[in-house]
Amino acid sequence: MAPIQRFLVVLAALMGASGVALAAAAAHVDGGEFARTAALFLILHAATLIAVSAHRAGLWPSVAGLALAAGAILFCADLSARAFLGARLFPYAAPIGGSLMILAWLALALSFVLAPRLVGRASIGADFAPVDARGTAKSADS
Repeated sequence: MAPIQRFLVVLAALMGASGVALAAAAAHVDGGEFARTAALFLILHAATLIAVSAHRAGLWPSVAGLALAAGAILFCADLSARAFLGARLFPYAAPIGGSLMILAWLALALSFVLAPRLVGRASIGADFAPVDARGTAKSADS
């Protein structure tokens, strides 16, 4: 697994854990609709990041995944601040995060539409040698 993919998986796990914790806080402490929405977005985008990191279509889906994570974290941090602190994270944090998520989803779609043209140019899976069922690297002769 390439470093960017490993980073996405770790980030996804942290987002998933945060989403579950936030959902529990929303249920037991009056976090309201803001906290429930933030929890849902964190959990759903965590699952998406795991799927993106598992795919070896190249560098661009991973870059889109990073943008998706940044947007989700910013959006959810602002909603959580509103829910539990009664104040925004900073002006326009939620709209910036939401817009970044939308753009990242579009970039993700575009990266897969263009994947046949991009593979080989910026592929993060290109440095992996094929392996057999035991995990032993195959030679070019086999």
